Amino acid sequence: MLKIHITGGAGFIGLNLALYLQTRGYQVSASDVRSRPQVLSAEIHYASADLLDAEGLANLLADVRPDVVVHLGARTDLHGAGPADYAANTDGVRNLIAACRCCPKLRRVLFASSRMVCRIDYVPTDFSDYCPPNAYGQSKVEAEQIVKTDNLGFEWSIFRPTSIWGPHFDIPYRTFFDQIRSGRYFHPGKFNPGKSFGYVGNSVFQIDKLIEAPADKVQGRTFYLGDYSPIHLREWADMIAAKSNPPRKILTAPMLLLRAGARVGDLLSWAGMKDRFPLTTFRLNNLITDMIYPQLEDLEAITGALPYSLEAGTDATIKWLDMDCNRSRSTNILK
Repeated sequence: MLKIHITGGAGFIGLNLALYLQTRGYQVSASDVRSRPQVLSAEIHYASADLLDAEGLANLLADVRPDVVVHLGARTDLHGAGPADYAANTDGVRNLIAACRCCPKLRRVLFASSRMVCRIDYVPTDFSDYCPPNAYGQSKVEAEQIVKTDNLGFEWSIFRPTSIWGPHFDIPYRTFFDQIRSGRYFHPGKFNPGKSFGYVGNSVFQIDKLIEAPADKVQGRTFYLGDYSPIHLREWADMIAAKSNPPRKILTAPMLLLRAGARVGDLLSWAGMKDRFPLTTFRLNNLITDMIYPQLEDLEAITGALPYSLEAGTDATIKWLDMDCNRSRSTNILK
């Protein structure tokens, strides 16, 4: 039985991964700077750990004695002013590497990076071609370079999640579902961009395959993590709207109006009211720009067919959203 430790185990992908790997028969432990995940399992041991606490992290891994580490822990918001605000993503990687070197049973570490090592409209020529759009992206570039240039002493791979969605998600992709389900989503003009997104049920399946793959298939390689067939945004929005209760109809808004609204969102963000307004110029540009990664074929060659179709993933996500909304209502009534 492989012993697998997940950093960032209380986060969106980390939580889904821990629950999935536990069903696969692995002995799973997880750590996060947060004390507990949304869903607790008696079979998964959770610990509080700060990536910037080198000694505490080393002691934790010495106690766990993992065979494999999946490093998902990071600061992932876009509010930092510069790379120094994302020390968890750079110094945290250095601390994790040092802690892993002291684990005698350790076989492999999978390091999570981000698609934001390149801006959305930039197509990299290879995995060493970077063009980060913000301080968060720059911190992930630096983290990749630390991994690639250090003599680690164990097997390693890097995976870059694209835009992952599904149960237990939050801003910004939950916002997309919530806006459609409440009838407040307006599609941007005639744009229908293709998107290399990933349903989280497929993502954890892919990570599991990277854990199991022979060393010669993954050692020292970088992969994008996402579904192999791009989503077309208008068709997906229509699918979510039709499956909502009650069913919704997607309305189209002129780009002139949306750009004006995005500028309002920019001003609110500049004034410190980040995430108070659903639209900013950054988010609008993300909505209308193609984001397709042909490099996903590299991962497909290892993982094969994915378990969830777009429709199946959408159904599961809407079911979870309904349950989550019901839980929130029950909690408010009890209060």
